[in-house]
Amino acid sequence: MPTQSAIPQRCSWANPANPLYLAYHDQEWGVPCHDERRLFEMLNLEGAQAGLSWETILNKRENYRLAFDDWDAKKIAVYDANKVASLLANAGIVRNRLKVAAAITNANTYLRLCDELGSLDVYLWAHVNGKPIHNSGERIIKTELSDRISKDLIKRGFKFVGSTIIYAYMQAIGMVQDHAADCDWRIKQ
Repeated sequence: MPTQSAIPQRCSWANPANPLYLAYHDQEWGVPCHDERRLFEMLNLEGAQAGLSWETILNKRENYRLAFDDWDAKKIAVYDANKVASLLANAGIVRNRLKVAAAITNANTYLRLCDELGSLDVYLWAHVNGKPIHNSGERIIKTELSDRISKDLIKRGFKFVGSTIIYAYMQAIGMVQDHAADCDWRIKQ
């Protein structure tokens, strides 16, 4: 972490004009996450980002939490047509029918995965032996590992989990540490 007097050096993508973006970069991105609800939330938010900027989703994150019952998979799994209609009318989230349907499908698939393996946390972190991968800080959009996880998640029934989305997810939840080589947050880790 930078000293108080120094201007922190961040990854180039961290928009300095958006306090939410800076907080996300400084406090979440690349930090290993084992919180089950946040893992489920981020999986869905990364999917919701498809075709959009992360900043768009980040700015709507609190609205998503309200709209999707704080990412309670048991509640989401039983959403009915009325709830879907209210979500599609909610200007606070991305009102894309496929992405809303994906969150419901993902909730059901997530619950099955938890029944089978115990948790999403156990499933994900087993792929890296419980330790984050430290990359060079170069811009990477997918890897053999993200390909493998993506294929398995799709096979299990998850939606909006292509390899590029999964790699971004891995970065977001700290399975991969990809801060730029000159980023102060890379140096501190």
